[in-house]
Amino acid sequence: MSLTFKPRPRGGRWPVALAWLATLLLVLAAALMGGAGPAYRMEWLTLGQSFSLLHRGALLAVGAAGVAALAFLIAGLCRRGKPALASLLVIGAVVAMVAQPLQLRELARRMPPIHDITTDLADPPAFEALAEARREAPNALDYPRAFAEAQRSGYPALGPLEIARPLPEVRDAAEALARARGWTIAAVSERRLEAVATTRWFGFEDDIVIRLTPTPAGTTVDMRSASRLGRSDLGTNAARIQTFLEDLTARLSA
Repeated sequence: MSLTFKPRPRGGRWPVALAWLATLLLVLAAALMGGAGPAYRMEWLTLGQSFSLLHRGALLAVGAAGVAALAFLIAGLCRRGKPALASLLVIGAVVAMVAQPLQLRELARRMPPIHDITTDLADPPAFEALAEARREAPNALDYPRAFAEAQRSGYPALGPLEIARPLPEVRDAAEALARARGWTIAAVSERRLEAVATTRWFGFEDDIVIRLTPTPAGTTVDMRSASRLGRSDLGTNAARIQTFLEDLTARLSA
């Protein structure tokens, strides 16, 4: 009787073990980064603790990429296809995971460090129904006058919308558009609408007020969007106003 022995793969267990380690680190990093927002939203962690969790997850993801690169190198030298492919997949996943935080970091450098945006710098629309909620929040109730110059510089095209439609029609269209966006309507009156927009991941709340003024030619629409928390909004409030006014124009034009 003859015995046959299966030849030992080149490199032994190292390529597979390193690929598995990289995968495990990737899963842990994804859990930390993905769970940071929901943990804050559910009040399990403070904002600082959530950001710390996000930072640790990003560092762990970088570590996973480093281990995966080593695994790919060893697997390539040992001509082990499956561990090499698994390592490349881990590296690709890490790049996808850290791309958004890096983009946000770049935005923070480019955008004005402000969190309250209005189309009327001389007379910003005031919060009424949401005044109490903003008094309890870290950021100010009134529009900070120190933001005006930064807003002019950062968002020079942002301004009131002049539309040739009667005020009731504009108000109804604005309310319908706000509801379609999933905003929580706080109050609607003849010439005002106040609402709250909540982000999906961290559950940050931004307050919105829309002011309507009748004119001989139609209606002037002014808008203000302000974050309750944080120094910089990374351009979120300005983008919200810009897209809302554009969509309102398109809705009324149609």
